[in-house]
Amino acid sequence: MRKVLVVGAGRVGRTIVHMLARAEGYEVELSDSRPEQASEAVTGLGGVTAFGGDVSDKAQLLNALKGKDAVISAAPFVANPQIAEAAAETGVNYFDLTEDVKVTRFVKELAEATDDVAFCPQCGVAPGFITLAGTHIINQFDEVHSLTLRVGALPDQPNNRLKYNLTWSTAGLVNEYIHPCEALRNGEVTMVAPLEGKEEVIVDGVTYEAFTTSGGVGTLCHTYAGKIRRLDYKTMRYPGHLELIRFLMEDLRFRDHPEELEKIFHRSIPATRDDFTLVSVRGLGTVDGRLEERTFWRKVEGHRIGGAFFTGIEISTAAGVCGVLHAVLEDGTAKGFVRVEDVSYERFMDSPFGRYYGRREIDM
Repeated sequence: MRKVLVVGAGRVGRTIVHMLARAEGYEVELSDSRPEQASEAVTGLGGVTAFGGDVSDKAQLLNALKGKDAVISAAPFVANPQIAEAAAETGVNYFDLTEDVKVTRFVKELAEATDDVAFCPQCGVAPGFITLAGTHIINQFDEVHSLTLRVGALPDQPNNRLKYNLTWSTAGLVNEYIHPCEALRNGEVTMVAPLEGKEEVIVDGVTYEAFTTSGGVGTLCHTYAGKIRRLDYKTMRYPGHLELIRFLMEDLRFRDHPEELEKIFHRSIPATRDDFTLVSVRGLGTVDGRLEERTFWRKVEGHRIGGAFFTGIEISTAAGVCGVLHAVLEDGTAKGFVRVEDVSYERFMDSPFGRYYGRREIDM
């Protein structure tokens, strides 16, 4: 029985707990600074413990980690350094969902001084499952010329000029629109500006626009530097979204005032639970000396797990980290800093959580 502590009882933390609780071999605890929210998140789940916990209280956090095999941080990314440090001190495997590059660098530096447990950040959708899908495509070639990674967390029925509804973290949304993005150009790691490189993407017969955003590529650029000529990550939105975001960021200068933009988005853009997550990968390279293209796409929609409904972004994000957690713990040899691309795509898909990224309808 693997003992897992989930920190953060928000939308994704709640989904993670429900997934793990329904999989065999897991004993789950949920911690949040709001005890009542933690308790509410596990309603209807037998055998799951929920309690209040403040990650800024080191002694409290260390006590919560005692005897655990792993901790998953579903807390805001600013809390991840404290959780990672506590995991290192208690010898607990660490997983998170962050897109933030600075936090990931901190976790990597911490992991380099630890050789008895695994530290695996960036395990959600992008980075996360998109990394696994990208590696899955790379492995089908003898030589890869280019790899494009595209992800969209989108509403089913957008009804405003932005053609967007809030489906996940507003802070994360604004963050990815502001910071520089890593990419490979001529095999070398380079930084490109966000909100650039607009292109048209057609997935399953629907047209989207895609443009550069930060964080989604994870560590892939560094892993494949000198091995792939061109690699980049872009976010997909409905056509017309980018032009209005550029107006806000550049003309109205919200790039310099992200907190104000977050408040405006919270106040003015309605959230929705009618959403889906779209993942698309395209590789171009050679197989047996012949130029070929290989593609991959998945669409994850909201549905019920047990008696509770979860959105597409909740399911896709939670399945990403749960699948990586399962693969790493099953393997048992991964120690120190673990890149998501080091995790076997096949092992992930064969786990109890790979089915959430399956193409067929399944009974949850």
